[in-house]
Amino acid sequence: MSSAVAAAPGDGVKPTPTASGTPTASPTATASATPAPAKGLIAWAPCEEEPSAECGKLAVPIDWSRPNGPTIDLAVARRKATDPAARVGSLVINPGGPGGSGVEAAYGAPGFFTEELQKRFDIVGFDPRGVGRSHPVICSASVFNEMPYAVMKSQADFVKWTAYAKKLRADCRARTGPLYDHVDSVNVARDLDALRAALGEEKLTYYGISYGTLIGQMYAELFPNRIRAMALDSNMDHSLGVKAFLDSEAAAVEDAFDQFVGWCDQEPGCALHGKDVRAVWERILAKARSGRLYYPGVTDRPMTEIQVLWQGVLGNEGPAWQLLSEMLRALDGGEPPSWVPPLPGRQPVSGDVAHLPTAILCQDYTLRVRNYKEYAWLLRSSNRRAPDMRYNPMPIEDLPVCLGHPTTNPQHRLRYTGSAPILLGNSLHDPSTPYSWSANVARQLGSKARLITYEGWGHRIYGKDECSTVPIDNYLISLTLPPDGFRCPVGGRVETMVKKQQTQKQQRELWPTDKLPWGAPLLSSSRPQPATAAAGASRTSG
Repeated sequence: MSSAVAAAPGDGVKPTPTASGTPTASPTATASATPAPAKGLIAWAPCEEEPSAECGKLAVPIDWSRPNGPTIDLAVARRKATDPAARVGSLVINPGGPGGSGVEAAYGAPGFFTEELQKRFDIVGFDPRGVGRSHPVICSASVFNEMPYAVMKSQADFVKWTAYAKKLRADCRARTGPLYDHVDSVNVARDLDALRAALGEEKLTYYGISYGTLIGQMYAELFPNRIRAMALDSNMDHSLGVKAFLDSEAAAVEDAFDQFVGWCDQEPGCALHGKDVRAVWERILAKARSGRLYYPGVTDRPMTEIQVLWQGVLGNEGPAWQLLSEMLRALDGGEPPSWVPPLPGRQPVSGDVAHLPTAILCQDYTLRVRNYKEYAWLLRSSNRRAPDMRYNPMPIEDLPVCLGHPTTNPQHRLRYTGSAPILLGNSLHDPSTPYSWSANVARQLGSKARLITYEGWGHRIYGKDECSTVPIDNYLISLTLPPDGFRCPVGGRVETMVKKQQTQKQQRELWPTDKLPWGAPLLSSSRPQPATAAAGASRTSG
């Protein structure tokens, strides 16, 4: 889910809400005199940012009910199949968000997908409408920076937030233009079908993570007979009302925190080993509430309680438990880690504009709260399910932004009438998209779903273990499904694979810095990254 923020995929793409000060530049191709493509086609040329990939643009209608009306250009990138003789077709990917960049995901594909998958597919990513290089939703930085503290404490706060949300929405609509009202996932799904056609594919092959699964689900509803294969990793559940949404998120992040505490109790390498981790956590939260807690290297303003809670999300998405333990040690007055991740949570932005991908969430989810009394009741319900974490900060930061916002794609049970089976996957201990969400989507799909249960930790299962990766490859490549009820133990191996293979060397988990709460771990670009950005998750991590 997102907040106004930036993002990344890998294993930690997500959340840290803050908006960037200027719109992301378009991935222009190096060829300066590329001829204009025919309508509905893409003119490909090497990407300026990543010359080993190809970039292009696809024009789509702002309003799909007016297909011949004004258009915007979607930014698209692809990496061609490394073995043309073995090529199956195009695999379209989305890393989540809302706000995650599919262009960046395509750039980072060699560090994320197995060699076998890269041999077989052109891997194609696009920035969804309203995101990144595809006409992003933007707001005036001056208005964005007036944003009240996310957690409301009184009816007066509720009134203030309601008025501010209306002001922010009016400003963002004026800044963004007509596209603002057309960024929900149904519109993105229509764009996805236009991209399928432009790629010359009769049917779609798709892999989406996190919020990218909602795009896939909406595509399945709209174009049920145009699916070749669809793998949805760490699913959104678009059937949940606001209470079930917040309750399940709170329970998931508390469960992930419990797993971290259990690891620290057993692992001598944990920076808090031998200490009462929950007592340390409570001390840090109390210090934040008193206004006396400062993030390492950030001296101009104290750290808020919600920014502390973000540690519990980000440190468990990889998971990056070793780094999380070192960060908590630092916040409790001890030595900081050798690499300190960026301060998480929505923060003031510099420059003239702020990006607000949260508008996408507001159009996909009716998060209606009538008054402070109802809001406080919702928070108490979350608190009961999350005594340590209190609530999940991702939806709590987004909910007030969505107050009074029109919802064009409201929650509903998934309606899929196609015949192609859809492959779902989730870890049991996911802090961001609870396992219950994927299980519920599987129930909604019935016999057309196959669910992989990864008995481990973190957000997204592809790349975690051989037995959570190879079945997805096999399905995308040859349409071979894992057995019904397939469970993948940590460190598990798949005996029945197309050919014995090792997934890529285990990636060092990175702290999610993309600031997009619901992003999936952003696929790391192959461009040079800071060598110090590693977050040693333990042997028990993804």
